Amino acid sequence: MTLDDVLDTVALVLVLLGAILCLTATIGLLRWRDVPTRLHAATKPQVLGVLLIVAAVALSTRKWEALAFGIPIILIQFATAPLAAHMVGRAAYRNRTTDEENLFIDELHHSTEQPGSTGAQSRPES
Repeated sequence: MTLDDVLDTVALVLVLLGAILCLTATIGLLRWRDVPTRLHAATKPQVLGVLLIVAAVALSTRKWEALAFGIPIILIQFATAPLAAHMVGRAAYRNRTTDEENLFIDELHHSTEQPGSTGAQSRPES
């Protein structure tokens, strides 16, 4: 086996693992019932799957241009996926669409009960 054959095999395995991770993210979004678990499925395996696929493309082309193009893709995924998940989770909490009975610690309870927040109960003014 030559070095090219080994690199192609490694790239193939990376693409396969990345595709499996992206598939599990999709299955998790469809199967899990509450927002926090869906957000976990949408961010963790999907970002790692994209990382593996980008690494496989850079490895299979064996060009610096592919690596230089893949680095911003990975950085953008690492920056945007957690922030988007945080914003969706916070919006779901404020809209009361999360399963609050299964929360062990409710760290946002005090901040959403402030007057003027969307989750605050309306209180009669005295």
